[in-house]
Amino acid sequence: MQAYHTKLARTLTLACVFTLTVSTLPLVAADTPAPKRQPDVVFVPTPQEVVDRMLELAEVKKGDIVYDLGCGDGRIVVTAAKKFGVKAYGFDINPERVKESLENVKTNKVEHLVTIKEADIFELDLSEATVVTLYLLPDLNVKLMPQLRKLKPGSRIVSHDFDMRGAKPLKVEKVVVKRQDGDNSYVHEGEHTIYLWKVPWEEEK
Repeated sequence: MQAYHTKLARTLTLACVFTLTVSTLPLVAADTPAPKRQPDVVFVPTPQEVVDRMLELAEVKKGDIVYDLGCGDGRIVVTAAKKFGVKAYGFDINPERVKESLENVKTNKVEHLVTIKEADIFELDLSEATVVTLYLLPDLNVKLMPQLRKLKPGSRIVSHDFDMRGAKPLKVEKVVVKRQDGDNSYVHEGEHTIYLWKVPWEEEK
């Protein structure tokens, strides 16, 4: 029950902060480019412990190509490049997140492996990816399913905290984050869930 409440709190946090963000959009600085459309979710960083385990669970290896859909500050693609030496692509519709990701890539000196693009994830061709990482809401995961079905057989999909209705996960793993982590400690603490699927996934009724 505690795990359920923790997950529910993170879901409500995403929704509440998103509402506040929308209500204050006119206050965004003039030098900050506006997104092409309103982002589907607010950026909430995935704890580094969860990032590491997501990539491990996906068994990322040399030759893989990692796509992070809604890359935020770029921590997943940067970790994939530094830890596994693979090419990684981060996509986000928010120019501010793209800027943060590019700075993170530069700071970690992985420009030769990581590409960051401003894009609508629902318009992407995902066919080149062998690993796709997600931290979106459940209905958005479902919305991506037609694109994800086109991944090469054996490609892995890993989602932080939220499942993909209609697709039976190959593995579900819990990660407990005990330490506080910066300004987002209220989100990071507690139990996190990681879902893994392989293409083609087993349909779930």
